[in-house]
Amino acid sequence: MRHVLLVGMIGLYLLLPAAAQTTGTPEQLFQQGLAALQEGEADRAVELFSAVVARDATSATAYLNRGVAYRRLGKFAEALADFDQALALAPDLGEAFYNRALIHSLQGNPEKAVPDLTAALKHLPDDWQIYYNRGNAYLDLNQPAEALADYDAALKLRPQAPEVLHNRGLAHLLAGRAPEALADFDRTLALNPHFARAYFNKGQALEKLGRLPEARRAYRQFLEAADPEKDRGLMERTLAILKGLEAQTGQK
Repeated sequence: MRHVLLVGMIGLYLLLPAAAQTTGTPEQLFQQGLAALQEGEADRAVELFSAVVARDATSATAYLNRGVAYRRLGKFAEALADFDQALALAPDLGEAFYNRALIHSLQGNPEKAVPDLTAALKHLPDDWQIYYNRGNAYLDLNQPAEALADYDAALKLRPQAPEVLHNRGLAHLLAGRAPEALADFDRTLALNPHFARAYFNKGQALEKLGRLPEARRAYRQFLEAADPEKDRGLMERTLAILKGLEAQTGQK
């Protein structure tokens, strides 16, 4: 279980009645806070971890987990403050560096995410998710060589991760390596045939390779697999691409 200490990112507990949940020892409250996070009750988790730090202001893990709860609530300023406090209390807490980096990425600040992820790796060197997220940050910074190195490291630790393979394909595309990109998108789809955006990016790689009939097929597969709400903009772009390819080749 990673990055929030006892709470996995990606045991269930039975919660006590609400009236009893803010009573007890700091350890009892802490465990109830973890249960609330696992049950998706981020508001309640904030309340419980706040009760912990009110009783024990030195609990770095309580600040860490409250920060995770704030992040899930979209309260990024509060989350950052808690991760900062956790690191002030425990400077070697790799999970706090990691979670702070996630906030930086969500706020569109990959240049701040990279150093935090690098610090996290010093304490959690075998965690593929940290390499993956640093690769994503490098990709956002238009640094494909660094992104590729991190995706390679992530895949050594988790070889069958379709999201890593997909994003490594994007890094290959950014680096002008369409054949390698195509291979990664094909591997992604072999692992997860429902990975809609892999079809779109496969189409991009095939276009760059001049394999236009195959590109059209990949784009159509994207339209079939896409979520009409989440992928609406990309679907519209795909339709425009297909129209241009059909005009170019005289085929539909």
